[in-house]
Amino acid sequence: MAKRRLLKPALFVCDLQEKFRPAIWEYPKMSVCSLAPPLPKSSYSHQPFSIATTQKMIKASQILNFPIYATTQMRSRLGETCAELGLDDPQGVKTACHVDKTAFSMWVPEIESALSSSGGPHEAVVVGIESHICVTQTTLDLLAHGYKVYVLADGVSSCNKEEVPIALRRLQREGAVVTTSEGFLFECMGDAGIAEFKAISALVKDTKESTTNAMQTLCKI
Repeated sequence: MAKRRLLKPALFVCDLQEKFRPAIWEYPKMSVCSLAPPLPKSSYSHQPFSIATTQKMIKASQILNFPIYATTQMRSRLGETCAELGLDDPQGVKTACHVDKTAFSMWVPEIESALSSSGGPHEAVVVGIESHICVTQTTLDLLAHGYKVYVLADGVSSCNKEEVPIALRRLQREGAVVTTSEGFLFECMGDAGIAEFKAISALVKDTKESTTNAMQTLCKI
């Protein structure tokens, strides 16, 4: 019987907030999505890569049934999580934990408590901003607490694009797996015989153009 390779992943959505829109490099391509109703294929292809990556991963979390943990950084100043993500909206996706923080890392007491009460994931998948600050410190803390961490290169960004490859190289040296959203999804499945393969394959197909655009953009850094 076919089995998934990664049985207990969780998605960590770091500080994708309204007031970052004009400041973050390729922010729209990384972050914003809506799951209700699903976008047609043509709509995915017109999304910048940051938007499409988080959209893809939130949709994948519903297909593969893994939890989402989300944070905002000083919400009163920097705004709510982008409304298009639909996190904890009545028509959207319920998170396991969605909290505001002043710490740069997502490893705050509320997140730690939610992870502990659920038995915790084995793998943590990180998207968000900024690559060299909150994403880096979140990843370092998750590694320190024993998680296998995947940082999605097409799902993170910074104000200065030059920070992104430097941060990713550092995190790779620290022990994180730096990969792409598509690479992670196929590693998570591990076998074309699992029940979710058809739905994930359709999602990958529908987001093929945006994924290609993301890779081409990353290669220009």
